[in-house]
Amino acid sequence: MVYDVVIAGAGPVGLFLACELRLAKLSVLVLEQLEDPHSPLKRLPFGRRGLWGPSVEAFYRRGLLDQIASQRSAGDRAPNQPVPGPIASGAQLRGPGGHFAGIPFDYSNIDSSRWKYRLPSPADNQLGSETEHLERVLAARALSVGVEIQRGQGVEGFEASDDEVTVHAGKQRVRARWLVGCDGGRSTVRKQAGFEFVGTEPEFTGYSVQVELADPEKLRPGRHYTPTGMYNQGQPGVIAMADFDGGAFHRTQPVTLEHVQAVLRRVSCTDVTVKVLHVATTWTDRAHQATTYRKGRVLLAGDSAHIHSPLGGQGLNLGLGDAMNLGWKLAATIRGDAPEGLLDSYTTERHPVGARILDWSRAQVALMRPNQASRALEAILRDLIDTRDGATYFAERVWGVALRYDLGGEHPLVGRSCPDFELEDGTRVGTLLRDGKGLLLDFGRKASLQALNGHWGDQVRYVDSDARNRLGLSALLVRPDGFVAWASDTTPNPEEVTRAAARWFASREPHAIRR
Repeated sequence: MVYDVVIAGAGPVGLFLACELRLAKLSVLVLEQLEDPHSPLKRLPFGRRGLWGPSVEAFYRRGLLDQIASQRSAGDRAPNQPVPGPIASGAQLRGPGGHFAGIPFDYSNIDSSRWKYRLPSPADNQLGSETEHLERVLAARALSVGVEIQRGQGVEGFEASDDEVTVHAGKQRVRARWLVGCDGGRSTVRKQAGFEFVGTEPEFTGYSVQVELADPEKLRPGRHYTPTGMYNQGQPGVIAMADFDGGAFHRTQPVTLEHVQAVLRRVSCTDVTVKVLHVATTWTDRAHQATTYRKGRVLLAGDSAHIHSPLGGQGLNLGLGDAMNLGWKLAATIRGDAPEGLLDSYTTERHPVGARILDWSRAQVALMRPNQASRALEAILRDLIDTRDGATYFAERVWGVALRYDLGGEHPLVGRSCPDFELEDGTRVGTLLRDGKGLLLDFGRKASLQALNGHWGDQVRYVDSDARNRLGLSALLVRPDGFVAWASDTTPNPEEVTRAAARWFASREPHAIRR
């Protein structure tokens, strides 16, 4: 058998990508090195991940949001709870809406009225999800739609030709038309394919530990910068630390109780004593990115394509965005109805997004350095982030509201996430994207657009309905990933729609699907 796509890695990015490809009825095999998907590091407190705007919208548009937001996590833990964020509603909540290097911005300072093309939606909320729970939901969806998942079968190597890829996994050899590396920061796929991976080396070794302290009163709660590093005690005994050693300790030695105590004493400037070490892991602020996300029939997504520190919780969201962007483009390429250059637009669109996140991470490290200059910068930034302009700016960046692809259109909505319009019958546009097709929304019911109905086969659904709040728009063309490819405030020009659709969906004369 020759699979359409083999995906290396059954983390959230690989599983979500597999689900996206199955929307197009492609044959997909996911190969995962680990036999057991469970790990203490995937559970609370260390496995908690924030899901921001574009990720929440992606899950909503694919009918996964309710499961991710409400299903119970493993064991006796409570359900994952949504954290309300006034992305569109303008609700004046109070309290931290996010942070930058530990400096919080407050909901009450955020001016969401500046976001003209946002509408209230079930995807307004920011979510806190446990990694293990998220993987479980995505794996269940993948299996239910026909994805094959093999655990204990990591990709060990491959040979690629102009027509297909032969993947080595254990004793088996698997043939596929395409291979996608979603196998993490030390990606075998990326290394063997020879992708250039460039960036900056680490300044610190980060530690996430769960301990019992003999004298807990000596360690203050919250985040603290000291002359020798940083520590953050979010809840008693759950501590994150940054030791500015150039990343020297990361993955070089076992993390022992004695070592954790020595680092904790150094960065906290106390003589606190660690009585029991339950869980410990290390990480760094190394920030590297592949210069391209495609080489022939091999592609990268998630941490395989870019790595950076976990500061600010952007990594998972970045990878999920890769999967949402790549899935429909790779599917169209395999079907044979992709416009020229569609698959290359994956790198063109997602690489700048990744580069911005890497710089976002580096900027936070600059504020964390244990020196007087960083403390001075921190004081200035605290003042700025406490203003209405400052809080709004940081919310835009952290929540992903500012995300816009350069799609070449003149309308300010082109390249942005489609507002979740509520149509006359109560249907929401987000729910119309669940089958992975594009949308041509015709609010004015123009005969000229109706004539285009079916012009691109079954790739675009024509919707002729007014919306309860159309935001001044008359029509728009939406890609399968929910981003706007074309929009008009006036009487739409069918030729403009045709050109936009030809760029993202198919030529003017649809041709037979090739497999």
